[in-house]
Amino acid sequence: MNTTTRISSTKNIKQELQLLKSFVIGLAGKDKEGDYKPSFVKKTLKASVEKPTHTFKSEKSFLEQIGQ
Repeated sequence: MNTTTRISSTKNIKQELQLLKSFVIGLAGKDKEGDYKPSFVKKTLKASVEKPTHTFKSEKSFLEQIGQ
């Protein structure tokens, strides 16, 4: 096996490992509750671009605001 063949083989192995890792992470990261409702996703994305109504400077101020 020459150097060029070894380099090519190493690149193929690295690509295959990256694909395998991606696949495993995708399985492990599956949401137990299933897919999110499209209406929830739409509402959340809309809220993410709106101007914030509160500014929290600390954990305490956040907890006070949400009534905890």
